[in-house]
Amino acid sequence: MSRTLRAVIAIPLVLVVGLYVGTWALKVPQPPTLYKLLTTPTSQVGKLYPASDVPATRPAALPVKARALPATVPWKGRQVPVAEFLSTTHTNAFVVVRDGAVAHEWYRDGVRATDRLASWSVAKSLVSLMIGQAVGEGKIREDDRLVDVLPELRTGGSYDTIRIRDLLDMTAGVDVSENYNQWWPFTGTARMYLTRDLPGFVKDHRKVTFEPGSRGDYRSVETQLLGMALAKVEGKPLARLLAERLWGPVGAQDGATWNLDRPGGTEKAFCCVNATARDYAKIGQLVLDGGKAGGAQVVPAAWIKRIATPAPHRLGEWKYAAQWWHPSGGDGAAYSALGVYGQYVYVDPPSKTVIVKLSDHGDEQDEQDTFDVLRAVSRSAAG
Repeated sequence: MSRTLRAVIAIPLVLVVGLYVGTWALKVPQPPTLYKLLTTPTSQVGKLYPASDVPATRPAALPVKARALPATVPWKGRQVPVAEFLSTTHTNAFVVVRDGAVAHEWYRDGVRATDRLASWSVAKSLVSLMIGQAVGEGKIREDDRLVDVLPELRTGGSYDTIRIRDLLDMTAGVDVSENYNQWWPFTGTARMYLTRDLPGFVKDHRKVTFEPGSRGDYRSVETQLLGMALAKVEGKPLARLLAERLWGPVGAQDGATWNLDRPGGTEKAFCCVNATARDYAKIGQLVLDGGKAGGAQVVPAAWIKRIATPAPHRLGEWKYAAQWWHPSGGDGAAYSALGVYGQYVYVDPPSKTVIVKLSDHGDEQDEQDTFDVLRAVSRSAAG
């Protein structure tokens, strides 16, 4: 074998070995999984990672009362047919619930009503509801310090002043950037998403970039910390809590899953629930109904008021409250769970409407324009 041929063979081999060693050292998935992550639709990536089951223990179908959608909706300065909006924003599922009944239900070709679709950051809003339950039961308080719940994170510095309230409203300033770069997912939130050791990750990131509580800055790591604190005070993993505290009480029709950092490990609290559009709609209906479902008060009414009342510090142009967004426009009465790549659980109390939109759209793309459409659909007399 010639020296040149040996070099041609050796160079790719060294690169491949380097990739495997590098991903092992970073505690992230191996190269084949990273490749699948790049080539799998964002709605389906939950299948690539270990997960805990969230069974549907008391399934109950939502009633159906079909109503027409408006003929057109506002989109970037013009009126377009709803079908064009759904296609343009790469929608997989679109469910409109009015007065507690399904008014409209649509799925892209190839997507079924029973398909589980990724929540992305909609999961943050689920964590909020379960935190509200724990607050209502006196298991945790908003003014509790994070390190009093998770003493292993104590630093002796400003990090130790972070309160549960700061994490809820994204005012803690934990130094993990919101990086979603799929081509370099080795820093910030992207790295946290890939890590096989979430407890180790949060221990390695215990610096703050501003005094906790002084201003708002959206950082997914703060929901991860919330989820870990919740699991600690409840003595149960998040997937089990979701099944017992929300999925069962709202009558979820289908089982869900919650992705973990590794088999038997920690839930990715900041993202990564996989569920059907109908069941996301049931969560929205729970919120719209003041925390009630099946005749029972599932989430304290005071917590629903907390969600519906914007916190003092904005996150960019929008208001925010306890892991729920208050987008600009309209009368400000609506609020929403929101996930990257186009996931929405939109709650509009004045029209008694919940809209779920699950998509494979761009990274944080067209969100304000989409909210304008959801508002128009909710408030339409035909909707």
